Amino acid sequence: MNVKKDDTVLIICGNDKGRRGRVLRVLPEKDRVIVEGVRMMKKHTKPTQRDPQGGIVEREASIHISNVMVVDPKTDAPTRVRRRALDDGRSVRVAARSGEMIDSQ
Repeated sequence: MNVKKDDTVLIICGNDKGRRGRVLRVLPEKDRVIVEGVRMMKKHTKPTQRDPQGGIVEREASIHISNVMVVDPKTDAPTRVRRRALDDGRSVRVAARSGEMIDSQ
């Protein structure tokens, strides 16, 4: 997967098209991601010991990985992601638009 937790992504289609957010969670087995503040759903919860009030809770739902693009850290524009091998053998993610490394290590 080319998207990781804490990446900034741009939503490229759907009701939230054009919005940006931080990736909270990646679900690789389902090819989906959860983005902060995007695709908010209302979930009805029963009262429990931890939440004695219960009620309606608003939370993020997952979105398909093909509907997001990583934002280039240099140009602040959406970009595709490539892989590049470093001299020490590590593989890092690189923005195709500018050639800037996305991985911070």
